[in-house]
Amino acid sequence: MKRLKKGDDVIVVAGKDKGRRSTVTQVLNNGKVLLQGVNVVKKHQKGNPNAGVAGGIIDKEMPIDQSNVMLFNPDTGKGDRVGFKTLEDGRKVRYFKSNNEVLDQ
Repeated sequence: MKRLKKGDDVIVVAGKDKGRRSTVTQVLNNGKVLLQGVNVVKKHQKGNPNAGVAGGIIDKEMPIDQSNVMLFNPDTGKGDRVGFKTLEDGRKVRYFKSNNEVLDQ
């Protein structure tokens, strides 16, 4: 089980976008995540008439390391650490370490 999942609300805790709140759009296998509107760079893209791709300078979201984001806890309004525990029915779930609230229902 992973600490972050697609659709989770997170806060960036390090880097140029520190303090920004966003949503996870994709979790990559190399320990990185794509966040909506965070770590946006300008990419000089070459056009390809065969594929119908226009050339120019585009904005592109780049991956950010999972260690630089924390899951957003709506109760406290801050980023929070995440732990794992097994419930009585045998399910493994994520929970917030600060108030022991279960994330996965």
